[in-house]
Amino acid sequence: MLIGPRGAAAPARTILVFGDSLSAAYGLAPERGWVALLNRRLQAQGYGYAIVNASISGETTSGGLQRLPRALRLHRPAVVILELGANDGLRGLPVEGIRDRLADMIRLADRAGAKVLLLGIRLPPNYGPRYGDPFAALYGQLSGELHVPLVPFLLERVALQPDLMQADGLHPNAAGEGPVLDTVWPHLTPLLH
Repeated sequence: MLIGPRGAAAPARTILVFGDSLSAAYGLAPERGWVALLNRRLQAQGYGYAIVNASISGETTSGGLQRLPRALRLHRPAVVILELGANDGLRGLPVEGIRDRLADMIRLADRAGAKVLLLGIRLPPNYGPRYGDPFAALYGQLSGELHVPLVPFLLERVALQPDLMQADGLHPNAAGEGPVLDTVWPHLTPLLH
Protein backbone atom coordinates (compact mmCIF):
# COMPACT_ATOMS: atom_id res chain seq x y z
CA MET A 1 0.00 0.00 0.00
CA LEU A 2 1.38 3.39 -1.03
CA ILE A 3 0.84 6.12 1.51
CA GLY A 4 1.40 9.65 0.37
CA PRO A 5 -0.25 12.97 -0.31
CA ARG A 6 -2.99 12.79 -2.90
CA GLY A 7 -2.46 14.75 -6.06
CA ALA A 8 1.16 15.51 -5.23
CA ALA A 9 4.02 14.77 -7.59
CA ALA A 10 5.70 11.48 -6.70
CA PRO A 11 8.64 12.06 -4.37
CA ALA A 12 12.01 10.86 -5.56
CA ARG A 13 12.57 8.73 -2.47
CA THR A 14 10.64 5.85 -0.95
CA ILE A 15 10.62 4.23 2.48
CA LEU A 16 9.59 0.58 2.31
CA VAL A 17 8.11 -0.74 5.56
CA PHE A 18 8.47 -4.50 5.43
CA GLY A 19 6.92 -6.23 8.37
CA ASP A 20 4.09 -8.22 9.90
CA SER A 21 0.91 -7.36 11.83
CA LEU A 22 2.78 -4.94 14.09
CA SER A 23 3.36 -2.70 11.06
CA ALA A 24 0.16 -3.62 9.20
CA ALA A 25 -2.09 -1.96 11.83
CA TYR A 26 -3.62 -5.28 12.86
CA GLY A 27 -7.08 -4.80 14.35
CA LEU A 28 -7.17 -1.11 13.41
CA ALA A 29 -8.10 1.04 10.46
CA PRO A 30 -4.88 1.36 8.40
CA GLU A 31 -4.77 5.13 8.84
CA ARG A 32 -4.45 4.67 12.63
CA GLY A 33 -1.32 2.51 12.47
CA TRP A 34 2.18 3.77 13.22
CA VAL A 35 3.18 3.59 9.54
CA ALA A 36 0.37 5.96 8.51
CA LEU A 37 1.29 8.21 11.44
CA LEU A 38 4.89 8.14 10.20
CA ASN A 39 3.76 9.28 6.77
CA ARG A 40 1.86 12.20 8.28
CA ARG A 41 4.85 13.21 10.41
CA LEU A 42 7.20 13.06 7.41
CA GLN A 43 4.86 15.25 5.36
CA ALA A 44 4.33 17.73 8.21
CA GLN A 45 8.08 18.10 8.72
CA GLY A 46 8.86 18.48 5.02
CA TYR A 47 10.66 15.22 4.36
CA GLY A 48 10.34 14.27 0.68
CA TYR A 49 9.53 10.60 1.10
CA ALA A 50 6.65 8.38 0.06
CA ILE A 51 5.89 5.35 2.22
CA VAL A 52 5.11 1.92 0.87
CA ASN A 53 3.75 -0.36 3.57
CA ALA A 54 4.37 -3.92 2.37
CA SER A 55 3.62 -5.42 5.78
CA ILE A 56 1.38 -8.50 5.99
CA SER A 57 -0.24 -9.84 9.14
CA GLY A 58 1.14 -13.28 9.94
CA GLU A 59 4.28 -12.80 7.84
CA THR A 60 7.37 -14.80 8.77
CA THR A 61 11.02 -14.32 7.85
CA SER A 62 10.65 -17.12 5.28
CA GLY A 63 7.77 -15.38 3.55
CA GLY A 64 9.50 -12.03 3.80
CA LEU A 65 12.68 -13.36 2.25
CA GLN A 66 10.65 -14.70 -0.69
CA ARG A 67 8.78 -11.40 -1.17
CA LEU A 68 11.57 -8.89 -0.62
CA PRO A 69 13.43 -9.12 -3.97
CA ARG A 70 10.27 -8.22 -5.89
CA ALA A 71 9.43 -5.39 -3.47
CA LEU A 72 12.92 -3.95 -3.87
CA ARG A 73 12.69 -4.08 -7.68
CA LEU A 74 9.20 -2.61 -7.72
CA HIS A 75 9.65 0.25 -5.23
CA ARG A 76 13.42 0.96 -5.33
CA PRO A 77 13.42 2.24 -1.76
CA ALA A 78 16.01 4.57 -0.30
CA VAL A 79 15.23 3.14 3.16
CA VAL A 80 13.85 -0.24 4.25
CA ILE A 81 12.33 -0.53 7.71
CA LEU A 82 12.59 -4.26 8.43
CA GLU A 83 10.20 -5.55 11.10
CA LEU A 84 10.00 -9.34 10.99
CA GLY A 85 10.64 -12.30 13.25
CA ALA A 86 7.79 -12.07 15.76
CA ASN A 87 5.70 -14.76 14.08
CA ASP A 88 8.72 -17.04 13.77
CA GLY A 89 9.36 -16.55 17.48
CA LEU A 90 5.74 -17.16 18.47
CA ARG A 91 6.00 -20.49 16.60
CA GLY A 92 9.22 -21.38 18.39
CA LEU A 93 11.23 -21.66 15.16
CA PRO A 94 15.02 -22.03 15.51
CA VAL A 95 16.65 -18.69 16.34
CA GLU A 96 19.61 -19.35 14.04
CA GLY A 97 17.32 -19.68 11.02
CA ILE A 98 15.46 -16.49 11.91
CA ARG A 99 18.76 -14.62 12.20
CA ASP A 100 20.04 -16.04 8.88
CA ARG A 101 16.90 -15.02 6.99
CA LEU A 102 16.91 -11.52 8.46
CA ALA A 103 20.61 -11.21 7.54
CA ASP A 104 19.79 -12.28 3.98
CA MET A 105 17.08 -9.60 3.78
CA ILE A 106 19.42 -6.91 5.10
CA ARG A 107 22.03 -7.90 2.50
CA LEU A 108 19.43 -7.86 -0.29
CA ALA A 109 18.34 -4.35 0.69
CA ASP A 110 21.95 -3.19 0.93
CA ARG A 111 22.74 -4.57 -2.54
CA ALA A 112 19.69 -2.72 -3.85
CA GLY A 113 21.15 0.53 -2.51
CA ALA A 114 18.74 0.95 0.42
CA LYS A 115 19.62 1.88 3.98
CA VAL A 116 18.08 -0.51 6.52
CA LEU A 117 16.55 0.18 9.91
CA LEU A 118 16.03 -3.06 11.84
CA LEU A 119 13.17 -3.19 14.35
CA GLY A 120 13.76 -5.56 17.24
CA ILE A 121 11.04 -7.65 18.86
CA ARG A 122 10.77 -9.47 22.18
CA LEU A 123 8.53 -12.39 22.96
CA PRO A 124 6.01 -12.57 25.80
CA PRO A 125 7.56 -13.77 29.07
CA ASN A 126 5.75 -17.12 28.94
CA TYR A 127 8.25 -18.23 26.26
CA GLY A 128 10.89 -18.35 28.98
CA PRO A 129 14.49 -17.14 28.97
CA ARG A 130 15.88 -20.26 27.29
CA TYR A 131 14.22 -19.28 24.00
CA GLY A 132 13.22 -15.65 24.62
CA ASP A 133 16.69 -14.35 25.50
CA PRO A 134 18.50 -15.68 22.39
CA PHE A 135 15.56 -14.51 20.27
CA ALA A 136 15.74 -10.96 21.65
CA ALA A 137 19.55 -10.95 21.29
CA LEU A 138 19.53 -11.86 17.60
CA TYR A 139 18.51 -8.32 16.60
CA GLY A 140 21.45 -6.71 18.39
CA GLN A 141 23.81 -9.30 16.93
CA LEU A 142 22.59 -8.54 13.40
CA SER A 143 22.86 -4.80 13.98
CA GLY A 144 26.48 -5.17 15.08
CA GLU A 145 27.54 -7.69 12.46
CA LEU A 146 25.91 -5.95 9.48
CA HIS A 147 26.27 -2.35 10.71
CA VAL A 148 22.62 -1.40 10.52
CA PRO A 149 20.83 0.82 13.03
CA LEU A 150 18.48 -0.93 15.43
CA VAL A 151 15.35 -0.10 17.36
CA PRO A 152 16.03 -2.53 20.23
CA PHE A 153 12.34 -3.22 21.02
CA LEU A 154 9.57 -1.84 18.82
CA LEU A 155 6.93 -2.12 21.57
CA GLU A 156 9.16 -0.68 24.31
CA ARG A 157 6.73 2.11 25.24
CA VAL A 158 3.53 0.04 25.05
CA ALA A 159 4.11 -3.67 25.78
CA LEU A 160 3.64 -3.35 29.55
CA GLN A 161 0.85 -0.75 29.30
CA PRO A 162 -2.49 -2.61 29.08
CA ASP A 163 -4.31 0.62 28.18
CA LEU A 164 -2.11 0.89 25.04
CA MET A 165 -2.48 -2.73 23.92
CA GLN A 166 -5.30 -4.67 22.29
CA ALA A 167 -7.00 -7.46 24.24
CA ASP A 168 -4.63 -10.05 22.72
CA GLY A 169 -1.70 -8.46 24.58
CA LEU A 170 0.42 -8.64 21.41
CA HIS A 171 -0.67 -5.66 19.30
CA PRO A 172 -0.92 -1.96 20.18
CA ASN A 173 -4.33 -0.34 20.12
CA ALA A 174 -4.93 2.99 18.40
CA ALA A 175 -3.67 4.90 21.45
CA GLY A 176 -0.48 2.81 21.41
CA GLU A 177 0.46 3.44 17.78
CA GLY A 178 1.77 6.95 18.43
CA PRO A 179 4.20 5.74 21.12
CA VAL A 180 5.36 3.01 18.71
CA LEU A 181 6.17 5.70 16.13
CA ASP A 182 7.95 7.71 18.82
CA THR A 183 10.13 4.65 19.48
CA VAL A 184 11.06 4.34 15.78
CA TRP A 185 11.45 8.02 14.91
CA PRO A 186 14.83 8.91 16.49
CA HIS A 187 16.43 5.87 14.88
CA LEU A 188 14.92 6.60 11.46
CA THR A 189 15.63 10.31 11.06
CA PRO A 190 19.43 9.96 10.68
CA LEU A 191 18.77 7.78 7.62
CA LEU A 192 16.66 10.43 5.93
CA HIS A 193 19.38 13.04 5.34
